[in-house]
Amino acid sequence: MQNIKNIFEFYQSSGVYNRVILKEKNKKNLDTLENLRKKTLRLKEFYNKEDNQLVFADGNNSSKIMIIGDIPGVSDEIHGKPFSGEAGLLLDKMLEAISLNRKKVYITNIVNFRLPDNKKLEENDIKRFRPLIDEHIKIINPKLILLFGTSTLQTFYEKYSITKVRGKWLKLVIENKSYNCMSSFHPSFLIRQPQQKKDSWQDLKKLRKKIIENSLC
Repeated sequence: MQNIKNIFEFYQSSGVYNRVILKEKNKKNLDTLENLRKKTLRLKEFYNKEDNQLVFADGNNSSKIMIIGDIPGVSDEIHGKPFSGEAGLLLDKMLEAISLNRKKVYITNIVNFRLPDNKKLEENDIKRFRPLIDEHIKIINPKLILLFGTSTLQTFYEKYSITKVRGKWLKLVIENKSYNCMSSFHPSFLIRQPQQKKDSWQDLKKLRKKIIENSLC
């Protein structure tokens, strides 16, 4: 019995134990995400899409920092991952400015299919995808969530205005679990309205401060 205890203590002290546990958690995470992917694919007929047009996620599924956008664009659909086009290049620069990159965060959208004729996110789209995005958040279980854009913000906080609450930490509750969220301008909006980048930079600095406080990177 003492030998077993000694072996256990050795693995804990050497860090092997933590790596094994983390590996098992990652595998479980991947299995759960794959189930969610299959559920999401069931909605493809509403959007006249094929399986290979799903834009599910990008980044590190073990990250405690989750970024949620609104809907995929043409480039996202082509490459099969969110924020792949011009807005994605800007996002990469924004992340780099606060010592992050796609390998350190997890990225998805409210809706995982490009909408016909690039129309805006509508109430029916949100109703279809809201249970899935809630499940997505529960699987990733992030410490911090960055919500990009008005449509994303109002998916969770229907009456909130992004101009009034951007840069402020909010509580998102899903099945009695609370998550820290902050909204900010979508990179595609910043491309159209570059004068808003100064406000976005303030939001990013607040995000970075929270990351440091929680020792997330």
